[in-house]
Amino acid sequence: MIETVQLTRAFGAMTVVKDLDLRVGPGEILGFLGPNGAGKSTTVKMLTGMIKPTSGTARVAGFDVRKDPMEAKKRLGYVPEDGALYETLTAAEYLTMVAHLRGIQGDLAERKVAELLGLFDILDARDQRLSQHSKGMKQKVLISAALMSNPEVLFLDEPLNGLDANAALVVKQLLRELASEGRTILFCSHILEVVERICTRIVIIDKGRKIVEGSPEHIAAETGAGNLEEAFARLTGVRDAGDVTRDLLSALGPQHGATRGEPSP
Repeated sequence: MIETVQLTRAFGAMTVVKDLDLRVGPGEILGFLGPNGAGKSTTVKMLTGMIKPTSGTARVAGFDVRKDPMEAKKRLGYVPEDGALYETLTAAEYLTMVAHLRGIQGDLAERKVAELLGLFDILDARDQRLSQHSKGMKQKVLISAALMSNPEVLFLDEPLNGLDANAALVVKQLLRELASEGRTILFCSHILEVVERICTRIVIIDKGRKIVEGSPEHIAAETGAGNLEEAFARLTGVRDAGDVTRDLLSALGPQHGATRGEPSP
């Protein structure tokens, strides 16, 4: 379970997250959405113990992230938006290190590493340096690391970045299965079609504050929108996409060599 009460984070005079109340229960996949700079990643970093809240409380798997940070961390898995890997290690070495840090040793560690690499179809690259991996392969390693300890709670910040269609399908199905087993999942993404398809409930924040909560259908109905994407644009004050496109084309000007009234070759 994930629970926050009036969770707030300020950096100097700038408040990035303000009085945020969240509750995500076992078996839920919560879509946590907002425009760039809304405070999503800061919220996730507080919940995973990477930064401390300025005020308010946050609990993960029943443990206060400030009072019992290590107990909370033992029970969570995290895929960051921009994950840094030790690129001089191989995929197998990196995941073995993660396994040892999680208290998984010996044959069990070897078996889990092989199972996870096999799940994402990169077992053949287990002894290749991470510096030689593609972006998608690195993302698969990051997801594998998050799953290593079979966590009760998963935080996923843009987890599908760089994945090919087959790998993305595996991840989406895996999340549904994990939720059905009672795991708690917080899913951040800008791909609203995916969020609408797999999340059981959605919270949208803007300027650090929660502005709406509910199912995709409920949020669309509340805003008079046809779908989540349209509702998100209305709620967060994004300009009409058609207007933005016309302004961008106008700013670009005519193609080189084209004359008024004549198409470019």
